[in-house]
Amino acid sequence: MTIHTIVAATDSEIQDALNVRVEVFVEEQQISKELEFDGLDNECIHFVSYDGEKPIAAGRLRLIESTGKVQRICVLKEYRGKKIGNEIMFLIHKTAKEKNLAQLVLSAQESAIPFYEKLGYEITSEQLFFEAGIPHAEMKLKLK
Repeated sequence: MTIHTIVAATDSEIQDALNVRVEVFVEEQQISKELEFDGLDNECIHFVSYDGEKPIAAGRLRLIESTGKVQRICVLKEYRGKKIGNEIMFLIHKTAKEKNLAQLVLSAQESAIPFYEKLGYEITSEQLFFEAGIPHAEMKLKLK
C-alpha cells in the first residue's frame, strides 16, 4: 500500500475525488446525488488520496472570507482505520494556513465527531441536527 494525498490540480484528479464521494456517500450511505452534488464543487479546493493509482479518499475545502468550510471528507470502506482521513485533513489544514484562514468549520456526521475532536475541532452546535437523514454536529477549529 503506497498512499499519497494531493491537492487535486487536474480535471482527472477532481473527477477521482468525485468518484470516491459517489461510492461513499451515494452508494454506501444512500445520500441522493442531488444532495451530494450541491453545485459548489467549482468553488472548492479538492483533495484526493491514492493507493498507487486508485483513488481511495477525498474531501473539499470551500473558502468563505477568512473561514474554510471542510466538506465531503470520505474514505473508501476497505481503507478506513488506516489514518488516511488524517492525511486528507492535514493537507486541508496546511492549505488553509497557506491561505491565511482564521478558522475551519465543518458539519460532522455523529459517527465522525471523535475523529474531528482528535484533530482539535470543538463542537459549536447546541444539539445534533439532521442533514441527508444523518445526525450531524457543527464543529470549529481556530487556526490563528
